Amino acid sequence: MSVVRLRQAAKESVSGLPREYWWLWTSTLVNRLGGFVATFLAMYLTVDRGYSAMFAGLVGALHGLGGAVSAVVAGVLTDRLGRRPTLLIAQLSTAVTVAVLGFVQNPVAIAVVACLVGMTSNASRPAVQAMIADIVAPGDRVRAFALNYWAINLGFAVSAAAAGLIARHGYLTLFLADAGMTLLCAVILFVKVPESRPEPAVGSLESAPAEEREVGLGAVLRDRPFMAVVALSFLVATLIQQAFVALPVAMGADGLSSTDFGVAIATNGVLIVAVQIPVTRFLEHRDPAPLLAVSALLTGAGFGLTAFAGSVGMYALAVMVWTVGEIINSPTQMGLVARLSPTHGRGRYQGMYTLSWSLASLIAPLAGGAVMDRFGADALWAASAVVGLVAAGGYMALGRALRSRPAAGESGGGVGAGAASDAGAGAASGAASASAGEVGQVGAASGGGAGAASGAGVPAVGAGSS
Repeated sequence: MSVVRLRQAAKESVSGLPREYWWLWTSTLVNRLGGFVATFLAMYLTVDRGYSAMFAGLVGALHGLGGAVSAVVAGVLTDRLGRRPTLLIAQLSTAVTVAVLGFVQNPVAIAVVACLVGMTSNASRPAVQAMIADIVAPGDRVRAFALNYWAINLGFAVSAAAAGLIARHGYLTLFLADAGMTLLCAVILFVKVPESRPEPAVGSLESAPAEEREVGLGAVLRDRPFMAVVALSFLVATLIQQAFVALPVAMGADGLSSTDFGVAIATNGVLIVAVQIPVTRFLEHRDPAPLLAVSALLTGAGFGLTAFAGSVGMYALAVMVWTVGEIINSPTQMGLVARLSPTHGRGRYQGMYTLSWSLASLIAPLAGGAVMDRFGADALWAASAVVGLVAAGGYMALGRALRSRPAAGESGGGVGAGAASDAGAGAASGAASASAGEVGQVGAASGGGAGAASGAGVPAVGAGSS
């Protein structure tokens, strides 16, 4: 391909998106450039502090537990309080908790603060994804999600490689740098990114048209095709989460250093930066179900290949295989979630989708650490290949159900604009306004990950947001 054609392709990939989107994109890039802690937390605990793989897995699981709780709460706040306030609260509190994590020494304190870091850092995800759906036209959303994901991984590629070198001079520097970049992200959001939440219906909830009613969490849970997407997303996410706990532990057991892990995992970000945009141009207007099935197969195969790795090069090759699956999965699945989400329920739908990743962050470290300690790393990688195969079959079955369902929330392209389509009206027709009890409903329906922690404190957050 000539330079002229490459330039034309790049121009077409970034043209037509609103200015507010690009400021949100910039804040994402800045945040990820400083995203050191989550990537190196397991290696920090096992190599620098001398804790076991099981303890590292426990801390990773608590980090995921915090994220699971905040996914639901932040989804409600995103719809009720607004996208921008939720983002600012999340970023400022993340900066504080990450800095504190660098100073705590007691293992109990480390576990508690790690849970808080997971809670605060994950709270921004539903708001960012809902805001993109608000301000970007439906036909451009897959491309917009892909570009945002590209920014995440551009920052990740740089931060992962740099963090491995910085860690040689002390991990505290990583924690403080992460906190500083998160603060800078909050400043950009405060100065440049306006609120995008669609205006609520005028008058009472009962008198408003069905498509303008607020969608409660009960309606989200009753949306079977969407909840199937959430379940399959969870399976794929459990695989990808192994890259941040099981993979560094396995590399450490093979005598490789934090710098070696940084090089191997940076392959993930570099490959995404190199090919995400052109691949997305191929994916944009295709049936999502077969694409998601292929992505699950590649993700499982990539982690299965890790069983044969023993050098940095082989680990990097395995990372490349599952990264291709991730490249296909992320924008395709986020576009599908936006398509299925009614306008006035985007925060809750995105929060539930985020919950699938948060629960994976909770369960995958515990399962991965336990399997490695009892059966060895090879058993974990073989099981990962099987999980990828099961998820692929699930996506193909889901495709048949989705073909008869119209898109919801076909709005966007302007800040604060939007109205749901007939599908959104269907989701909203049986929904009541959100309340503190919504969070408890999710706990009952989602298997206890978020619900186990939502008994007293979390509902109060939902209630206070009105």
